[in-house]
Amino acid sequence: MSTFGSGANHLISIQPDELKFQFELEKQSYCDLKVVNNTENHVAFKVKTTSPKKYFVRPNTGVIDPWDSCIIRVTLQAQREYPPDMQCKDKFLLQSTIVPPHTDVDELQQDTFSKDSGRAIEECKLRVLYISPASAEENSTEETLGASTLSPDSTHLNQALRRLKDERDGAVRQTQQLQQELDMLKRRKVRKSDRGFSFTFAIFVALIGIMVGFLLNLSLSSPSTE
Repeated sequence: MSTFGSGANHLISIQPDELKFQFELEKQSYCDLKVVNNTENHVAFKVKTTSPKKYFVRPNTGVIDPWDSCIIRVTLQAQREYPPDMQCKDKFLLQSTIVPPHTDVDELQQDTFSKDSGRAIEECKLRVLYISPASAEENSTEETLGASTLSPDSTHLNQALRRLKDERDGAVRQTQQLQQELDMLKRRKVRKSDRGFSFTFAIFVALIGIMVGFLLNLSLSSPSTE
């Protein structure tokens, strides 16, 4: 079974589903592929290309454990001239098949990925895209402009949050101040009531003392009946 991209594959999934290289003369460029084993079996893979002299693939063959993944780095060798209209006709083919458990890559038979071997072979074709430095710079500029466009909104949001926080702190301080003033008023009222109680009690005691003294003087000054 052969498909373009990784949508119809059952054994593995590939990200991304196409190879993109930033193309510059006399410079290498690379693209990483993440290959994920979607099964509970050991899956072997092999990478082929229509232009093996232009690309360096490592690893180009391997075995992925169940539910595990592998990173394949594809390197575009330095080129001396631009392709016509920056269009690339190169293709990659990634083959995959189930192998016995704990199979090592060195133990793979030469006919492992041959359709004549009787195994079920899945194939995934990958396109190649060349990106010019100017296009990459434009994408970077658009991202920067997008960030700068969003920055005023972020600034307004931060200012609004700061203003709300200041208002909240001010309300808390006012509440604390009112509570302190209320406590002070309560203490003053208690002091006044204490002073009033003491003065009244003193007057009452004095009156009793005067009455007792008056009675004593009266009793001592009264004439004898003898």
